[in-house]
Amino acid sequence: MKSPCGYCNLFYVARREDGMGGTDEMGSANAADGMSDSGGADGTGGADGTGTGGTEHLTVARVGATLVLTLNRPEAKNALSLPMLVGLYDGWVAADEDDDIRSVVLTGAGGTFCAGMDLKALAGKGMAGRQYRDRLRADPDLHWKAMLRHHRPRKPVIAAVEGHCVAGGTEILQGTDIRVAGESATFGLFEVKRGLFPIGGSTVRLPRQIPRTHALEMLLTGRPYPAAEAERIGLIGHVVPDGTALEKALEIAGQINACGPLAVEAVKASVYEAAEMTETDGLKAELARGWPIFDTADAKEGSRAFAEKRPPVYRRA
Repeated sequence: MKSPCGYCNLFYVARREDGMGGTDEMGSANAADGMSDSGGADGTGGADGTGTGGTEHLTVARVGATLVLTLNRPEAKNALSLPMLVGLYDGWVAADEDDDIRSVVLTGAGGTFCAGMDLKALAGKGMAGRQYRDRLRADPDLHWKAMLRHHRPRKPVIAAVEGHCVAGGTEILQGTDIRVAGESATFGLFEVKRGLFPIGGSTVRLPRQIPRTHALEMLLTGRPYPAAEAERIGLIGHVVPDGTALEKALEIAGQINACGPLAVEAVKASVYEAAEMTETDGLKAELARGWPIFDTADAKEGSRAFAEKRPPVYRRA
C-alpha cells in the first residue's frame, strides 16, 4: 500500500532538518483538551528490565518474558517520529521472532503515551532521523506496520497509557489487544479538527471495536475523551491510578506469560480470524486452529501440572 500524499511527504521527501516537537504535534490541540505533562511511567529501565536495542525515540527492555516498548520522545509528548516508527517496527518483529518473549507492553515516557503525528513534519518542515529513510525506501509500508495498521504481532500486545493518547496515539492503540490507562489519560481522534483524515485505520477498526455510534462521534467531533468515558464505551479495559498503568499492564502480561504460549497465540489468532468471518465459518476455523493445540506436549504438561498441583513448565512444544 502506498502512502497518500500527506504521509508520503512526511515519510519520503527529504527536507531540511529543523527538528520536531514544541507545540505543533497533532494531539497537542491542546492543553485545553486535557494535556498532562506529569505523572506516569518514564521508561522501563531499572533492576527489573534489561535493554535490548531500540532507537533514540524508542526504548526496548525485557521484564521477564515481556518485551516493553517505550515511546521515548517526552519533550515532544511522544509525537511520532521516523526513529520512533522504525524502532516500533523492529520491536514487533523482535517479539515475534523470539520464542522466549510471550507478551509485549507498549507505553510512553514522561507521562504521555503519544500525541500523534507532528504537524510541522506533516507540513513538510523536516523530520528528525534522516538516517532511517533507507529503511522506508526498502519497505514502503514500514510506518503502517509500526503503527499496527496492517501488521498484527502474534504475541499479545498490552497498552499502558498515561496522559495524552490522541490522534496517531489512539490509532496505534486500536492495534493493541488489551488496554490499561491512568485515570487522567485522554483519548481522541483530532484529525477532522485539522481538516485531516485519520488514515491509520480508525474509520475501519474503531466501529468494529466499539459501538458505531460512539465510533462515529469520536471520529466526527474530534473531541477529547477522558479515561472514564473511554472505558465506558469499551475503548480501554482498565482505568487505574495515575502512574500505575505500566505496573498493571505488566501484571496482566505476567498472567498471560504463565499460560501455554502455543495456546495463547492460537487463541489470539482465532479471535481476529473469526472477526472477518460469518459465525458458521468462524466456528469451523476455530476447530481447525484449536484441535491441534490438544495434541501438544504443552497441553499434556498443563493437565499434569494441574493434577500434581504445581505450576506448569511450558516448552512451546
